[in-house]
Amino acid sequence: MSSADVLAGLAGMLASGGVEVVDCTGVLGPNTPLLKLPPDFAKDTPKIEIHRISEYDSDGPFWAWNWLKVGEHSGTHFDAPHHWITGKDYADGYTDTLPVQRLVAPVNVLDFAAECGADPDFLLTIAHVQAWEAEHGAINAGEWVVLRSDWDKRGHDEALFLNANETGPHTPGPTAEVIEYLISKGIVGWGSQCIGTDAGQAGGMTPPFPAHNLLHKNNCYGLASLANLDRLPAKGAILIAAPLKIENGTGSPIRALALVAR
Repeated sequence: MSSADVLAGLAGMLASGGVEVVDCTGVLGPNTPLLKLPPDFAKDTPKIEIHRISEYDSDGPFWAWNWLKVGEHSGTHFDAPHHWITGKDYADGYTDTLPVQRLVAPVNVLDFAAECGADPDFLLTIAHVQAWEAEHGAINAGEWVVLRSDWDKRGHDEALFLNANETGPHTPGPTAEVIEYLISKGIVGWGSQCIGTDAGQAGGMTPPFPAHNLLHKNNCYGLASLANLDRLPAKGAILIAAPLKIENGTGSPIRALALVAR
């Protein structure tokens, strides 16, 4: 079967509903949860603002449009390698220079929602991943890997989503060893349903924030605040995660879409 035949078959399946497009994106707006950093450590991204320019009125009689104030790493978003100091030297590490062929890829959905629900500080280990592979099949080069925690169910409430107390945020994520293991397999990138790609307590890991540190050191991508991963199979879906082509962009809000056979 030729590539043209494959595309024609996919087009037919999309038209008939045999392939469903699942929205893996949270709503982007003034109430979207945003990362909170210690004020003595770093600046935060400002809250999202949506400002009306016109809506069929004297400022624009036949059209409606808005202007936005939004950070690159707001809502469901993409981390490019240049986002982290370890990836700063990649010429193709910006949102306007990265190879778009890598953005559309098979996705492995590691379902540990029950474990994350029982323990918000749940850490994914190599043993977890290898047990998942034994059941569902190997994670291959050129694929996305995402952790299903069902954390998106908390997205309506920023405090619930961030889940922070005096010891910092408490959200699930990967160990450094897991990220190293996945990188060794040649993955495109790693994704989470939480505010960032790392666990809430990842600042105390070695290295600190290993998902950011190691992924971007190896020119891999990160996805955060993903939604609706409960509607994806463990294997077999295709994830499309394309950032805006921002000049020298370190990341971007995205509309993450998955193609799922029905």
